[in-house]
Amino acid sequence: MKVTKRAALASGRKKIVSRTDALFLMVASAAAAVTTTALTVSGILASSAGQVTLTLPVATPRQTASGLSLGATGQYTAMDATIPVLPSGPAALLAWAEALNQTGILAVLALIFLLAYRLRSEVLFTPGSAWLVGAGGAVLAVAGTVGQILDSLARSRLADLLGVNGHVPGEYYLVSLDFNAGPLVLGIALVLVAGVFQFGRRLQKDTEGLV
Repeated sequence: MKVTKRAALASGRKKIVSRTDALFLMVASAAAAVTTTALTVSGILASSAGQVTLTLPVATPRQTASGLSLGATGQYTAMDATIPVLPSGPAALLAWAEALNQTGILAVLALIFLLAYRLRSEVLFTPGSAWLVGAGGAVLAVAGTVGQILDSLARSRLADLLGVNGHVPGEYYLVSLDFNAGPLVLGIALVLVAGVFQFGRRLQKDTEGLV
């Protein structure tokens, strides 16, 4: 009788993601991981070997835009600077920032690959799935946050070395931080999703053998 019920349930089950769709997501996430990693490595090598153009923060209010029409006034807060050779300190910070940002991207792509694989095998709530989702969320939150901080430190340091800010005596300036909360929020959300996976695993164990 159990076999009949299970067969009936299996025949009436509607798949949200087919095996073909899941396989496509696995291949696409793997290809994206290889492509983005190659681009990140090539970008780091290119910036450390020769001329590079970066957008640097302008942190002082004296940088006034001139030639505006309609009687408007304005101040610019960033500028594009072309630097023949990056100093070693900011170059190292920028490289680490790129590597950490890429680590966050790889964490998301790895989770997509994992979920697609689990959906393809029709076994989503496994003991290791919750741990992997939580770990991926933590890596994304930490790597994305630290990467942005290092990037801002490097660009602010370069702005100081180039004299972009034009400090006056007695003026103190620490850093201009351009922060995107997206990686942090998404990482925290994935940690919460890991809790949902743990709850789903418990429900799955409780219902095993009932049908």
